[in-house]
Amino acid sequence: MTKKTNQPHIYEEPLRTIPHNVFRDNNPDYDELERRPRMPVVALLDNIRSMFNVGSMFRTADGAWLEEIIVSGYTASPPRKEIAKTALGAEYSVPWRSIPDPVEALRALKQRGYTAVALEHTTRSQSYTNVGYDFPLVFVVGNEGVGVQDEIVKECDFAVELPQNGMKSSMNVAVAFGIMLYELRRQWDLKNLP
Repeated sequence: MTKKTNQPHIYEEPLRTIPHNVFRDNNPDYDELERRPRMPVVALLDNIRSMFNVGSMFRTADGAWLEEIIVSGYTASPPRKEIAKTALGAEYSVPWRSIPDPVEALRALKQRGYTAVALEHTTRSQSYTNVGYDFPLVFVVGNEGVGVQDEIVKECDFAVELPQNGMKSSMNVAVAFGIMLYELRRQWDLKNLP
């Protein structure tokens, strides 16, 4: 008797890891990448303390092909060896700019029609998966210790959070950034199916 599963049957060959050199050898060049439409999402990094976290967020932003990263407050910007160590070149493929005042950056994006979302535990946060997001969108992640500043949260249209089911009340900011960004990518892709 054959055991039935809910997994889609895609390939005839056995499941196996694809060697990393296959990915490297087939990576598109920058000109080809720039012809691909970017997801209309801007990430605002406010007062991120760790340059390794910043680099990790650049790398995740490249994977999701987001529109832009804005670094604000005392968040370090490229070129820095600590950022490069975790970005692995994504600091060159992801557009970015530095705007010292995050509130000014948010207001400017909102004037251009962007929905502003804080990824933060607030008095009215909802789970990040319970929201149907409107694009274009800007989302804010904040400092590893204190989160998104209250004055920035007040400028946002709403706030979402990642539910915590264990002892800790929050996640590493780069991990939370990646989870949020890929939920946005999932919803963007669903809205833009061919």
